[in-house]
Amino acid sequence: MSRVSIETRDACVDFPIFDAKTRSLKKAFLGKAGGAIGRNGSDVVVVEALRDITMSLKEGDRVGLVGHNGAGKSTLLRLLSGIYEPTRGAARVRGRVAPVFDLGVGMDPEISGYENILIRGMFLGMSRKQMLKKVDEIAEFTELGDYLSMPLRTYSTGMRVRVALGVVTSIDPEILLLDEGIGAVDAEFMKKARTRLQDLVTRSGILVFASHSNEFLAQLCDQAMWIDHGQIREQGGIEDVVRAYEGDEAGDHVRTVLNELARERTTARGDATAGGKKSA
Repeated sequence: MSRVSIETRDACVDFPIFDAKTRSLKKAFLGKAGGAIGRNGSDVVVVEALRDITMSLKEGDRVGLVGHNGAGKSTLLRLLSGIYEPTRGAARVRGRVAPVFDLGVGMDPEISGYENILIRGMFLGMSRKQMLKKVDEIAEFTELGDYLSMPLRTYSTGMRVRVALGVVTSIDPEILLLDEGIGAVDAEFMKKARTRLQDLVTRSGILVFASHSNEFLAQLCDQAMWIDHGQIREQGGIEDVVRAYEGDEAGDHVRTVLNELARERTTARGDATAGGKKSA
């Protein structure tokens, strides 16, 4: 058996609501969101955030999660990270997990950017010694210069995202659980960040990535799961799942992205082969 794997069988995650006075209001409101509403034996209202999740992932798998807001994608990532335990069923994860859900988690506004680089890296499972070796490279990536010596509270949102992305993309995870939330930087820096994210995915054993960007999903993943009202509606190749979820136009766009990536890889291999012959 691979030392890196994810196995779930009929896993469910329920959230009980104990406030009887607002039960009817919560039921009316939550009924419009992702989870289902039920009652347990004690007549407590329960939000069924995930239901009957069965999946098996091994080293090398790259899985994208698609679905509307509130469908259960983030809850599934938290189940796989161990933040949530299954209420029923089972979930077993083998390997060191790097959960990247909120880029701001693990950062302190009162200390400098440099110090936050160390703290954020340790929050993601790296040692202080490992992070000290990476500080200069991360600082160069952020392009923040002297700002890194200033307290994080003086940063704009985009500057904070740069620091967080620099740290996230420097780690070496066995299992990477990624919830996209990186839209607060300029387009040129985002292009640079995506290149680093692609390198990060290459270094990881397993990737599970929730995103609303089909293009980004196609760049990083080859499989997908459609999560709908807390259940897996469909799973398979990324083009097929996106087509089922969003229709033919979205599926055709994913196919175009995949074809472009395939051509780029072929060109890169050809260039490498030609370079090797020339040097010989």
